[in-house]
Amino acid sequence: MGNRFVEKLQGYDNLGDDEIAALVAATEGARNVDARKDLIREGDRPGPVFVILAGWACRYKILPNGTRQILAYLMPGDCCDLHIGLLGEMDHSIQTITAAVVATIDRREMDAMMDRHPRIAKAMYIAQLVDEGTMRAWITSMGRRCSIERVAHLMCELYLRARNIGITANAHLELPLSQLLLADSLGMTPVHLNRVLKELRKTGAMTLQRGSLTIIDPIALVQIAGFDENYLHRRLRPAA
Repeated sequence: MGNRFVEKLQGYDNLGDDEIAALVAATEGARNVDARKDLIREGDRPGPVFVILAGWACRYKILPNGTRQILAYLMPGDCCDLHIGLLGEMDHSIQTITAAVVATIDRREMDAMMDRHPRIAKAMYIAQLVDEGTMRAWITSMGRRCSIERVAHLMCELYLRARNIGITANAHLELPLSQLLLADSLGMTPVHLNRVLKELRKTGAMTLQRGSLTIIDPIALVQIAGFDENYLHRRLRPAA
C-alpha cells in the first residue's frame, strides 16, 4: 500500500519527485493508535498536524448535557487542522474510530515544507477547502433535509469518498461506523436511525448491516438524498 496522504495531495496538484519525497519523509514517524483513542481534546493547546494514513477517525464535541455531536469523519489520507496552531486552544476533539496509523508533522516542519514546495501548499489548501465544503453540506443536511434524505446523503458521501481513495471499487463498502456513531453525526437517536435505515432498505436503494454498506440502486439513493457531489470537488482533480 502506498502513502495515502501523498496519493490524496497528488490528486489536487501534479507533485514532482521532490514534493513526494518531502511528504514521505514528513510522515515516516507514523505510529499505531488503538481504536477510540483521543489524538487531541477540546481545550488542549494545538500542536502538530495529524495525518491519518490508515484507519478511520472523527472530529467531535461533547455538549454540557453529555451528548456528543460528530462533526466530521476522517479517512486514510486526511489531515487535521492546517492552521489551527494560530489559535489558543482546540475547540473540538479528534478521536480514532478504528485502529489507525497516524503521522504527526511538527507545525514548523509543515510551514517550512509548504514554503519550500508551493505545489504542496496549493494541494493542502485545496484539501482544506474541500473539508470546508463538506462541513457546509453537513450543515445543510442538519438544517434542511428530512431524516431519510439526511441518512441517504451521508451514505452517498462516505461511499464516494471511500471509492475515491481506493477503499472500495464496487457497490460494497466496509463501513466501520456503529449506529450510535452515525446517529451522533446525523442529529438522531439510534432508535430513529434504525427506523430510517429500515425505510431505506424497503426502497431497494441500499442496505447497512453490521458495518457493511451495500449500494443496491445508486440512482434511487442519489434521488432520495438530493445528492450533488460538487462539494467534494472531484472535478478539480484532472484540471489541477
